[in-house]
Amino acid sequence: MIALGILGCTIGGLQAQSAFYRASSAEISGSPGSLIREEIRTGAPAGATAHRVLYRSTDPDGKPIAVSGIVIVPRGSPPPAGWPIVAWAHPTTGLVSRCAPSLAIFLFQQIAGSRALLERGYAIAATDYPGLGTPGPHPYLVGDSEARAVIDSVRVARSFPGLENSSRFAVWGHSQGGQAALFTGMIAKSYAPELQLLGIAAAAPATDLATLMTDDLNTSGGRNLTAMTAWSWARFYGAPIDSIIAPAAIPIVDQLAEQCIEGMFDIFIREKISGPLEKVFLTVGNPATIEPWRSLLARNTPRALPSELPVFLAQGTKDDLVRPDVTRAYMGELCHAGSHVKMLMMPRVSHGFAGYRGADAAITWIVDRFLQRPAPNDC
Repeated sequence: MIALGILGCTIGGLQAQSAFYRASSAEISGSPGSLIREEIRTGAPAGATAHRVLYRSTDPDGKPIAVSGIVIVPRGSPPPAGWPIVAWAHPTTGLVSRCAPSLAIFLFQQIAGSRALLERGYAIAATDYPGLGTPGPHPYLVGDSEARAVIDSVRVARSFPGLENSSRFAVWGHSQGGQAALFTGMIAKSYAPELQLLGIAAAAPATDLATLMTDDLNTSGGRNLTAMTAWSWARFYGAPIDSIIAPAAIPIVDQLAEQCIEGMFDIFIREKISGPLEKVFLTVGNPATIEPWRSLLARNTPRALPSELPVFLAQGTKDDLVRPDVTRAYMGELCHAGSHVKMLMMPRVSHGFAGYRGADAAITWIVDRFLQRPAPNDC
């Protein structure tokens, strides 16, 4: 999501989309997580090899779809059990297909902690999510959609040398990606029983969506978040956008939906575009009070996880989008359900920097999960 404004940040420009991302219905047909095509992506850190991939997945209704992403394989010889895999779930980059992280020039800098993971011998599976890279629109903040793409990115990673025998993975995500990581924990056992999820790390995760949609409407970032969600869900779910957004605001929402989030200049542009929403935006005080928005917000709010899955949460104290008390409340739900939760509170850290500032601690925690050390518990 957007740094210093909307949920997360990205860096650098996007390259032109190519035919690589388009797949026929015949190509899409096949097992979830199987490879459709790949090509080498240069510039990976730590001497690693990166592959841009197009792979098969499913939407929340079980329909076959194609999803794109990146698989990064460490340098050197893999251990007998294969390189351990960390799935990276990215923050918001946009809603339309050209906003895919795998198209970004500075892709590797966007994956928080990528160099440290690769130097320690961990492969990275980084999905774009459906509708980014591949034909859109992207089902923004649709948790089950994100989680399926994350899990199938781990499956497709196993088609590369050194990863064939890898079945253990962890997931690490920031903001929108934090929501994706938590939903991965909710469905991993039923969706991919052949894989073993060892732990979930999430920085400033999008948890209580009803709160996100209402508490932040007095900020540019909050209005952008609500506009993006409404635009995407109107197309993905068929939710009536005019039931919550004023007619005069819809052209502005449409314009925002076409903007990718690549860096600070894009945030400035979005603030200028969304300026009129400060005066004319919603027709209701709280979208979470009317249907179908109320049910959709509840459906895409992460719930408690299986108690055997340890969780790492990182949260900045200066985050005015995903507020610290919201993340603490979700931690309380996890603790009540019996999870072991490690909470890292980061003084003076804002929303957009939570992933980068929390990466070192998250990676240390993830490594300990693969080493089967007892999970710390702040509950």
